[in-house]
Amino acid sequence: TERDATSWSKRKLKEVLEGLVVEGEAGRCEIGDLKHVEGEASCNSRKGKLIFFYEWNLRLSWKGTVKESGEKHKGSVEIPNLSEENEVDDTEINVSKKKGEGDVLKELMRTEGTTKVREALRDYLKALKTEFTLGMILPTKAPVGQELATERKPSGSTMQDAVTPQSLDMVGVKIPTVRIQMREVFNSPADEIYSIFTKKELVQKFSKCPAVIEAEKGGKLQMFEGYVSGEYMELVPSQRIVLKWRCRSWPDEHYATVALNFQDLAAQSELELECKGVPVSHEESTRQCWKKQYFEEIHTLLQQSKDNME
Repeated sequence: TERDATSWSKRKLKEVLEGLVVEGEAGRCEIGDLKHVEGEASCNSRKGKLIFFYEWNLRLSWKGTVKESGEKHKGSVEIPNLSEENEVDDTEINVSKKKGEGDVLKELMRTEGTTKVREALRDYLKALKTEFTLGMILPTKAPVGQELATERKPSGSTMQDAVTPQSLDMVGVKIPTVRIQMREVFNSPADEIYSIFTKKELVQKFSKCPAVIEAEKGGKLQMFEGYVSGEYMELVPSQRIVLKWRCRSWPDEHYATVALNFQDLAAQSELELECKGVPVSHEESTRQCWKKQYFEEIHTLLQQSKDNME
């Protein structure tokens, strides 16, 4: 399978690069608009591996103020070839400045600024390989029958409805599934964590994508540009949420049941997740989805809120 990541990448590159602040003894600079974005990106799933292709030619504007004199200067940052052929550290980054004084700012952008830009490019590539690929499932290397035989694990993952390879071709066949259980502790009370799963503006903050959140029984749920969808089945404020939940790449109309139980600890809260009915071959990607796209991003959001308050 192949998925075009070009339009997603353009949005993500703007998100990670625009507004970057570079400060030093010489003064303060800020990266402005992504003036020029030319290129493409895609992700392929081949023989059990995800393969990424990307090639970008980028140009950004920057403006800065010299600390001593208060002079203001402008310039640009060009990245002629960000591609999978080069490591980010080896990617060419050229800083230029409009004529006049203020070379101290150009030097600040050439050193500290280049470091910040490389960090942002790494963030884009990390997101491309995690956030964008959410729901892109790797094909299994083992034949179907062999896969099913090896997936019977006694360690908490129970597989129901085992089937023979031949019956997989039948219409309406039951899909072999597993149950996933996870626990996560957050540095916020349970009612705040509950809100992060039920308030649209908070969901959009941690998921960094537009979302449909109708937090009432039978209400719709759609996240990560439609890669995750479902509906709310039960809501007990600050205590429990039950969802009908699926990833786009799962078999059509197949949903798991996700139960989220929230419990207050001293100055923290614990979230216990139980996800029943996950297709066997999607077990690991589903775990990664909850770990990377939900839990880690929620931790980041909580930390940002805390920093802002301080």
